[in-house]
Amino acid sequence: MGKTLAIITARGGSKRIPGKNIKNFLGQPIINYSISAALNSGCFDEVMVSTDDTRIAVIAKKAGATIPFMRSENTSGDFATTADVILEVLDEYRKIGLTYEYCCCIYPTAIFLTAEKLITAFDKLLITNAESVIPVVRYSFPIQRSFKIENGFVRMNWPEHMNTRSQDLPPAYHDCGQFYFLRTDAFLKTKRLFTDFTIPYEMPESEVQDIDNEEDWNIAKIKYTFLLEKFKSNV
Repeated sequence: MGKTLAIITARGGSKRIPGKNIKNFLGQPIINYSISAALNSGCFDEVMVSTDDTRIAVIAKKAGATIPFMRSENTSGDFATTADVILEVLDEYRKIGLTYEYCCCIYPTAIFLTAEKLITAFDKLLITNAESVIPVVRYSFPIQRSFKIENGFVRMNWPEHMNTRSQDLPPAYHDCGQFYFLRTDAFLKTKRLFTDFTIPYEMPESEVQDIDNEEDWNIAKIKYTFLLEKFKSNV
């Protein structure tokens, strides 16, 4: 089996939560959760952090990750995509003679990510012909019954489902925003995190939380604490 690389993407320019990627979350810098999950999974030949921030680099190294090079200015701005960052990382490794058959992009605030989840996702990738595996979570209510607001009035996005029973509508899912496990050759061809040959890894809603503002941060604390208590009660 070819080499596998973990890429934790952690730029320093968070505006809504300053210093988000290294902010203390229940006792440790939040990025440590992602680094720990990746290292403990045993899936990776290297766990690296792509960052433009020296403070993040110091903390990441202390947690056990490598910083073989700093992120460029081109991929540190607000409009750089995750795919742009992965492409840059893979290219920088290629320049020093290192290539990886598989790579996994991990977000630095993925507090609910565990080594076991990474192992399961990697196994899914290996035993299938999939080009990538991504965690998804089911919408709690059918999006076919969702509303939009036009000129101050409520309108249905899909009026044809006005009277359709919820249980008769197919479930919809969205990206958890935690990680993407990729076959490197397929990613380099498509430059996309998910394609027509991506398979899902479904997560429970209790283990998914975007952290974009202070309210999200506080909700994440509540969810994480709840899961810790649940785990302790099952031991």
